[in-house]
Amino acid sequence: MTSDPYPKLTPAEHAQVAWAVARMAKRCVAGEHVDQADLERKVERILDGARKRAGKSQ
Repeated sequence: MTSDPYPKLTPAEHAQVAWAVARMAKRCVAGEHVDQADLERKVERILDGARKRAGKSQ
């Protein structure tokens, strides 16, 4: 069984991901050599939590 790459998110998770993506876009404007790994990890943690929650409900 493969995990869903885009699990169903709660409204709070949607807001957290949107905020992180907006910060990534702002950093991208600052320059192409700006590190965004921390924000990418944050989004992955949010998605992992949503996948885990979806797995419990099945």
